[in-house]
Amino acid sequence: MIAFRDYGFAVQREPFCRPFHFKGGSFNEKWINITSLHAEPEIRCTAIGGNAVLWSDPAVFAAYSETGGNLIMSLVAERAVQLLRRKEYPDPIDALRSILPELHEFGCRVSGVERLRPTFTLNAAVSLDLALWKLYAAGEAAGTFAGLIPREYRGVFSHRQKAVARVPLVTYNLPERELLDLVEEGYFLLKIKIGQAGSQSEMLEKDLQRLEWIHKLLRDRRTDQTGNGRLAYYLDANGRYRDRESLLALISGLEKTGALEQVVLLEEPFPDDGEIDVHDIPVRIAADESLHDPGDVRRKIELGYGAVALKPAGKTLSMSVLMAAEAQRQGAALFVADSACVPLLLDWNRNVAAHLPPFPGLSCGILESNGPQNFANWEAMLREHPCHGASWLEPSGGMFLLDEGFYSSGGGIFHPAGGYERLV
Repeated sequence: MIAFRDYGFAVQREPFCRPFHFKGGSFNEKWINITSLHAEPEIRCTAIGGNAVLWSDPAVFAAYSETGGNLIMSLVAERAVQLLRRKEYPDPIDALRSILPELHEFGCRVSGVERLRPTFTLNAAVSLDLALWKLYAAGEAAGTFAGLIPREYRGVFSHRQKAVARVPLVTYNLPERELLDLVEEGYFLLKIKIGQAGSQSEMLEKDLQRLEWIHKLLRDRRTDQTGNGRLAYYLDANGRYRDRESLLALISGLEKTGALEQVVLLEEPFPDDGEIDVHDIPVRIAADESLHDPGDVRRKIELGYGAVALKPAGKTLSMSVLMAAEAQRQGAALFVADSACVPLLLDWNRNVAAHLPPFPGLSCGILESNGPQNFANWEAMLREHPCHGASWLEPSGGMFLLDEGFYSSGGGIFHPAGGYERLV
C-alpha cells in the first residue's frame, strides 16, 4: 500500500536554445514541476514532470500567454497531490484512477476551457505519478524497472533490449548543418514535424516543400539498422490534417519524391475528435495525444492505426502501462515518444523503451529524445544527474546502449532527484 502524509511542490523553468515550433505555434521554455511526497517512516520520494501545454491542449495555449498556460498546468499538478494526501492505495495505477475525474473537473474550471482535453490533466499529473511509483518501489523493495511493474502487466515489458534508437526531432526551423550533423553522428530514424501554420492548402504546400528538401539531403545515406538499408522517417502531424483528402495529398506528394518508402511511421494525422478510418493508408499510422486511456487505444486500432506512442513523461507511467497492455492485446506496435524531456525525466522513458519489443522494420526499439537539441542547459543538467558518467545516459552512434548496469540499477529512476530535491 502507498500513502503520504505531506508534500513539497516547486517549479523549475528551463530555457530552450531557440523557440520550439510545432502545431502551428511556438514556445520558449519548459516548466518542470517537482513533487516531493513525505511518507512514514520519514520516507521522501521526489520526482519531476514537464509541462507541455501546446501539445496537450492547444485551446489552453491559445487562450493564455506562455507563462499563463504553464501556471495553470502547474496549479493542476499541485491540486493532484492534494487530492491524494493522507489516502491509501494498493499501487500508483489505482491512485491515479481515483483522482482523474475530480482533477479533470478542476482543470476545466481553472483554465476556463469547458472541453479541456484529458491529455492536459494527465500531463499535469506526471510528477505526482512518478513520485508515487518511487514510493511504491520503496514499499515493494523493487530495485529494477521490471520488478516495479505490478505482476499482471509484466508480460508487456518482458524484453531487455541491448539498445534502443534515440530519435532526434527535426523541427520546422532546424538548420541544414544540424540535420546533417545528426545523420553523420549515426542517427538513422528522424522524427520530422509536419503540420505547419496556415490553412490546409498552405500547410500542405509548406510540409511537402520541407519534406522534399529533407529527402534530397538524405536520400542517398545508408544504414544497417533498417530493413531496406536506408534512413527512416517518422512524421508527426500533431492532428493538423483535417480530413483524409489532405492526408492523401501528402501521401501522393511523398510518393512523387520517392520519400514514402522511407516513412516507417506517420503519427497523429487527424484531430482527436475525428473517427477517420486509415486502413487503406499505405503507411503505419500511430496514435499519440488522442489516446487518454485503454478505451481510446481500442478505438484507434479498430480504425486501422498500427502503432501506439507511449508517453510516461507526458501522460504518466500509470496510464502508459494500461495503454501498453491494451495495445499488446490488440497487436499494435509500441514505441516511446519524448515530450521534450530533461535528463532525469528521460530515465523513465528509457526504461519503458528498453523493455518493449523491437519496432517492426527496425533492429531495435524506438525512443524519441530531443532534449539535447532544444535545452540551452542540457550539458549542465547531465552533469547534475545522479548517474552522471553512466554509459547509457548518452547515445552512441544514434543508439542508447543498455548494459547490465542499466537494468540492475533501474536506469537511474530510483535515485534521488539531484538538484531538484533542493528546490522542495
